This record gives sequence, structure tokens and C-alpha cells, in this order.
Amino acid sequence: MGAIGPWQIIIILVLVALLFGGGGKISAMMGDFAKGIKAFRKGLADDEKSLTERADSAKDVTPPTDEEKSGV
Repeated sequence: MGAIGPWQIIIILVLVALLFGGGGKISAMMGDFAKGIKAFRKGLADDEKSLTERADSAKDVTPPTDEEKSGV
């Protein structure tokens, strides 16, 4: 009698979902879960795009090198 393994946890979760959720609710839960993942990925892509746009429009504040100062 060791610790509860991953298969036992999965079986318990399935039984609880069937007892309290019913068949139709499981598919609805999975659909909501998929929508959440899509929204999360879209948010990440929007953030990355925003960062890229801000980086492209940023003013270059790099100090000039000695060659650029002398005009070579």
C-alpha cells in the first residue's frame, strides 16, 4: 500500500466528473478550457507584437563610437 499513483488520481477525477458533471458538462468544460487556451495564446501573441512595435519605434540612444565621432 504505497502512495496514490497517477492512474488512481485520473480514475478518481473521472468518477467525480461523471457523478457531479454528467456527460454533456464534460464536453462543455473541455470546450471552455480550449477557449481559455486560445485566448491565452492570443494574448501572448498580442503582447509580443506590441513589444516588437515599441522596440522598432524606440529612439536609438546608443552612444556614438570613436570612429563615428571623428567622421571616418
